Amino acid sequence: MPWTRRSIGLSIRSDERATSKAKWRCNEKMGMKQVAQSGWMTLVLVIVAVGVGFSMWMRQPAMQAAAPPARTPVNLTAWVVDWQWESGLTDAGELGKALSRVQAFAAYFDESDQPYFTKAFQEALPQIRETAEAAGIGELNLTLVNDIVRRDGSESPKDSELVSRLVSTKEAREKHIAEIEALLDQYSFQGVEIDYERIPDKDWGYMTAFYRELYERMHAKGKSLRIVLESRAPVETLKLPEGPEYVMMAYNLYGTHSGPGPKADKAFLKKLAKRMTAVPGVKTIAIAAGGFDWHGDQVTAITEQQAVKIRYTNGSELKRDAASGSLHYQYTDDKNVKHTVWYADGSTLTSWIDTLRQAGISHVAVWRLGELGSGTLDKLVQAATTAM
Repeated sequence: MPWTRRSIGLSIRSDERATSKAKWRCNEKMGMKQVAQSGWMTLVLVIVAVGVGFSMWMRQPAMQAAAPPARTPVNLTAWVVDWQWESGLTDAGELGKALSRVQAFAAYFDESDQPYFTKAFQEALPQIRETAEAAGIGELNLTLVNDIVRRDGSESPKDSELVSRLVSTKEAREKHIAEIEALLDQYSFQGVEIDYERIPDKDWGYMTAFYRELYERMHAKGKSLRIVLESRAPVETLKLPEGPEYVMMAYNLYGTHSGPGPKADKAFLKKLAKRMTAVPGVKTIAIAAGGFDWHGDQVTAITEQQAVKIRYTNGSELKRDAASGSLHYQYTDDKNVKHTVWYADGSTLTSWIDTLRQAGISHVAVWRLGELGSGTLDKLVQAATTAM
């Protein structure tokens, strides 16, 4: 066909049509591809959404059914002291079976390193035993402390040299263990607690040997042994024997050695609970009731009831510390001396118990009974008989 304007035009138009058609087909293919891709993406998103929804639906009943970890009641013990045994026994009677054990804090030493009972304790012991039996308290045990009481009435509390004399040789330990056995037999105690404090670093090896030898003798006689440890005791490096129950004192963070503050706070309790993982066997942490009154350069220990009475008498504003759960207030006495009081009530003690329980400690000892508030006694019974 000869090339003419028309043929060129047709050819151009044909090329245009071909180009347009090719573009259309290309666009159509691309469009179909995009539609296909869009469809697949939509389908994938739908599947993912359905899967997530199904997974959440499947998990929902399990999440709803999951219960918080069960927390069992604490094993609660407490001390009755010889200088305030009457009110201590009143509290013990109120607590009753909530206490698995009462410790009679009463055995000291005389100037000859012989165990020594005060006259007050000798008079109180029959009533202590009667109250413990009537209240259904599991055990009545004796606590020995390394305090020397002299004939003239002077004292040497937490005497380090006494500890050295009692345990630094095999012969000395044998003699001391025999004396402890005789005390338990004579007064019919079901066990003994050793509360020897301010132990020199050089004597820790002797002390752990004493603990081991005493436990073997007590175990053979069917008696229990509990060891009290100060918070500064190097439990991480000591080779404490298995068998005895160990008690870590969680007080006094603030006290006669410091300015005003709580006997313990939750951070302090958690730290001690963590340290107790290095200790074998049954682990107990002791918390302290009552409080202190700081005035001038003096610090006076007070009971909960005394703290409450002082506050009401002076109309002081009462505040609760968030970090410790402790109560505190200030007042000025009739001599124009400013006082600062910190103390624990029932809410304080149960918050400490709950903190310890969450840290894995289920055995708690209370220092000490005597003039606790009625609300505090109720809360302690609840802590010992129900999960908090």
